[in-house]
Amino acid sequence: MSSIVTDRGVVHYETFGRGKPVILLHCWLGSWSYWLSTMEYLGSKYKTYALDFWGFGDSAKQGASFTVVEYVEMVNQFMERMGLERAPVMGHSMGGTVSLSLALTYPKRVSRVAIVGSPVVGSGLSFLLKVAGNRGIAQILYKFPGLFLLGVKLASPFYARDWRTWYEMFEKDMSSTTMESFFASIRDLRFTDLRPRLHEFRVPVMGIFGRKDNIVNPKQGEILRTGVESALVHYFDNSAHFPMLDETGRFHEVVQEFIDSQ
Repeated sequence: MSSIVTDRGVVHYETFGRGKPVILLHCWLGSWSYWLSTMEYLGSKYKTYALDFWGFGDSAKQGASFTVVEYVEMVNQFMERMGLERAPVMGHSMGGTVSLSLALTYPKRVSRVAIVGSPVVGSGLSFLLKVAGNRGIAQILYKFPGLFLLGVKLASPFYARDWRTWYEMFEKDMSSTTMESFFASIRDLRFTDLRPRLHEFRVPVMGIFGRKDNIVNPKQGEILRTGVESALVHYFDNSAHFPMLDETGRFHEVVQEFIDSQ
């Protein structure tokens, strides 16, 4: 387990492979482990860095406000301290929104950006995720964690084809998430809207969306394509919110082709 210290606390990360760097950012209520198979696949050609956002996984649980802007600063500080001047950045769900925002805020940091099932506009989140950004509801969920986990388990088949594997990951990651990071991060994501700045992109942009995604509306891919004329958008017909789990082989091929083209 590796970590660095930033001005807002410890950032945990894992790395794999050798070669040019690639940064990987996880989803809401997730951790670096969602990228394990992708790290192994890319590891023969690239050195991958998968980070835990503040409030999730093994990163600091206090000292940050758990917003998209804070996470952009977190990744920027990580790259600075690690001596990573510029790299491709890929993010899943919330991590993709952070990736886009990082490229807009620090364009010299990002050589190309890929998002996976990510909201470009917060209104693309499902109703349940929008509701989760309410402090009162978050407090109720944390008061009855067993009931919350049972509800998620029952709904798991709608979120991922291999729902058992996904649920095991979710249950583990949820145990290391605080109530503050739980509701504050999704609340901020709910009110994020990157459309006014999409025209500023001067680096390659790719989006991957599962057509069966019921967590983030896959029509967010069309918003990305409209805002970034040169954007590549791939739709995975047999995937929900986790294409890296649902269609692993195709996912890895598409990602490597995009990164290799730099």
